[in-house]
Amino acid sequence: MYTSIVTENAAFLVDDTGRIASWNAGCEHLLQLPADAAIGKPMIDLLEAGQAIDTPDPASSSDTALAAHRTHWRGLAANHGQTNTVMLRRARAGPIQANLTLSPQHDLEGKVQSWIVAIDNVQDETTPEAAIVGRTPLSTIVDVLPGTFYAINRAGRFVLWNRNHERITGLTRDETAATRAVELFDLRTRPLVAEHIRRVFEEGAEVELEADVQARDGRETPMLLCGARVTCDGDDYLFGMGLDITRLRTQECELRLRERALHAASNGIVITRIDGHDCPIEYVNPAFERITGYRADEVLGRDSRFMGAPGMDSNERARLREAVAARREVNVVLRNMRKNGDIFWNDLTITPVLDEHGRASHFIGVIMDVTAIKQRTAHLEHEVNHDALTGLANRNLLWDRLEHALHLAQRQKSLVAVVLVDLNNFKAINDTHGHEAGDVVLKVVAKRLLASVRDSDTVARMSGDEFVMVLVNQPSLRFTLRMIERLRQSLTQPVSFMHKEIAVGASLGVTVYPHDGHSAADLVRAADVAMYHAKATGRNEIHFFSSDMKSTTDARQKLDAGMAHAIERGELFMLYQPCIDARSGTVKSFEALLRWRHPEHGVLLPGAFLSEAEESGRIVQFGAWVLDQACLFLRELKELGVTGVPVSVNVSAREYMQQDFVAGIATRLALHGLAPDSLQIELREETLMRNPGQVRDLAGQLRQLGLTLSVDEFGQGMTDLGFLRELAVGQLKLSKEAVHAIADDEPRDSSIMARTLIDIGHNLRMPVIGDAIETRSQMEFLKEHGCEGMQGAWFSEPMPPDAARELVRNPLPA
Repeated sequence: MYTSIVTENAAFLVDDTGRIASWNAGCEHLLQLPADAAIGKPMIDLLEAGQAIDTPDPASSSDTALAAHRTHWRGLAANHGQTNTVMLRRARAGPIQANLTLSPQHDLEGKVQSWIVAIDNVQDETTPEAAIVGRTPLSTIVDVLPGTFYAINRAGRFVLWNRNHERITGLTRDETAATRAVELFDLRTRPLVAEHIRRVFEEGAEVELEADVQARDGRETPMLLCGARVTCDGDDYLFGMGLDITRLRTQECELRLRERALHAASNGIVITRIDGHDCPIEYVNPAFERITGYRADEVLGRDSRFMGAPGMDSNERARLREAVAARREVNVVLRNMRKNGDIFWNDLTITPVLDEHGRASHFIGVIMDVTAIKQRTAHLEHEVNHDALTGLANRNLLWDRLEHALHLAQRQKSLVAVVLVDLNNFKAINDTHGHEAGDVVLKVVAKRLLASVRDSDTVARMSGDEFVMVLVNQPSLRFTLRMIERLRQSLTQPVSFMHKEIAVGASLGVTVYPHDGHSAADLVRAADVAMYHAKATGRNEIHFFSSDMKSTTDARQKLDAGMAHAIERGELFMLYQPCIDARSGTVKSFEALLRWRHPEHGVLLPGAFLSEAEESGRIVQFGAWVLDQACLFLRELKELGVTGVPVSVNVSAREYMQQDFVAGIATRLALHGLAPDSLQIELREETLMRNPGQVRDLAGQLRQLGLTLSVDEFGQGMTDLGFLRELAVGQLKLSKEAVHAIADDEPRDSSIMARTLIDIGHNLRMPVIGDAIETRSQMEFLKEHGCEGMQGAWFSEPMPPDAARELVRNPLPA
């Protein structure tokens, strides 16, 4: 242990041979050695035996040692400012520990002439450890702190900070020095931060604040920030620290989610504390209250055994007591009493919850009222004829129900629909998330299928991930299609498993009795064909069986052959759908829409051939033709004196991934003499995240060229909103599903998605366009909620170029 000793600026001069040339009063006082006894001595004599500063012995009288000593001292010029911690001798006391800092002195030619040796940080064996630690420089401490460290002056600017601060903010030292503290936060948070800083300086308050710090790249880091006022050399500063609480925020979100899940669970959940032989209740969810009839405040603190039905199920209760005593999981089915005295069958599973020491501190019980199941007389029949995993009808019951449905339909002259449902990528779910997750998905899908049909219909699990639905007494094919579309929509919703969202979708094949077959086997076989056709043509598709499905390959080849000559034969043509300004009622822009006048099938919409064109690569040729036509249309508008009415062109991933895609656009604009902002490039939302890097490059190139990037079908996918902001998207087009969900009868429930998406777009400072508007209520709702533009059949169907030009000159009536 060493005591701090005042050095009084102790320093001495050493010549280039390592001998002491001068000796000040601070050295005399510190080392108790007068100047006349020190000058001329080798510096090495000041060191305790065994100490060295990596030099040859300067006390040697040999010429070789002296030459080597001189060479060493001259070599130290390359490391001037080097500090050595050594033990120094004192004439009349014990040794002391000190830091020696060597600074070279140069002559006019730049050669080292001598060295100034400064002595500081002097301690002896009685120095308290606290004093040693307390003398550690602040600059040494701040960079090893686990969080950020900063000092802010009254102007709110940073004057001192550590490396963690630079890492969190992404700012360089020069950028940090020029930054005010409030500039690291979003606009909503800045007033709160400024108020905390004011309180520190004006009130001397010690403050704490949770806020998101924004880095230069837009990344946000949740931080716990604290600070207090410190006076330095007469000026006040805010000294503070920040801790990254990202993991804490995540844990809080998970806890809130678990709490909501417990409250939302359909089964009763009870949590009890282990207190000797008793297990007093600490928590029950709403489902527990519903099942038992007891309110939470009536049961908290009571042992859960009070609900037991006396004299019943002694064996099960014994098993339960043994499991509780052994602190192990158990599942029992026994009878309990509701608050009103009714007896109900309780399927109870209790599981011990371990504390941080591995000891059971609580039990969690899951209560399921299985009274109806127990009372069901056809229990054996159910086991024989139903799937064990999902509880759906199995293959045996399916054939029986289908034969019976066909028999009734024959007598009543009604329709029966058979729907074969095959889950998409189910093997990938098992491979990625495990078979337990696959089982959960099958169970959830089974529940959704059951929820989509009537009690008279049948849902069966054929095998694996295949399900069959028998829809009886169908009044029309339109009625059947509506039922199946509701089913398809429900299957597109993800399934939650272990705090993860698993994407689910299905391909559906449909056959109808008596059009597609008369026997159960024929109908199921035809549905299977239709299902595979749906799976081959796209994800989450519905296909009704038709006789020509057996020649699908030939049809696709014929379609591809037709596309190969569609341009040269002049079969492609363009239509333009106007987008109306919501405020002025004038034409805001046009959307370019491709059509194919097929020689055999008539006019085909893009959905009939673009997926094949995308797969074959012909979409690149089609896309180039569409851009040419759009630019030609814009030039014709310009010749009429019409400017400021851009045309948006939807492009696919295969198109914009071409190396010369943006260069080709620039060439076309120059060829037709068009301003860059007259053309808008539109991407579907679902394509943005397929290759974020490619999309980011595309957006940057378009921005550099002066083009606007538009996002179509906003709200249909799961795009990162931060990514949209990074792309600097020019406008967002609402998904057709969100617009079509707006209805007259249920405005709150049906319009919540559209309203939310509009708010998101406006919060991102991006114009929002309502697309596919078909009714007045949709138009009025979108206009009322701030959509900047609107398009759809309500205003105008897509029109030929000449009609579009005429529309610009003579707008639609308001």
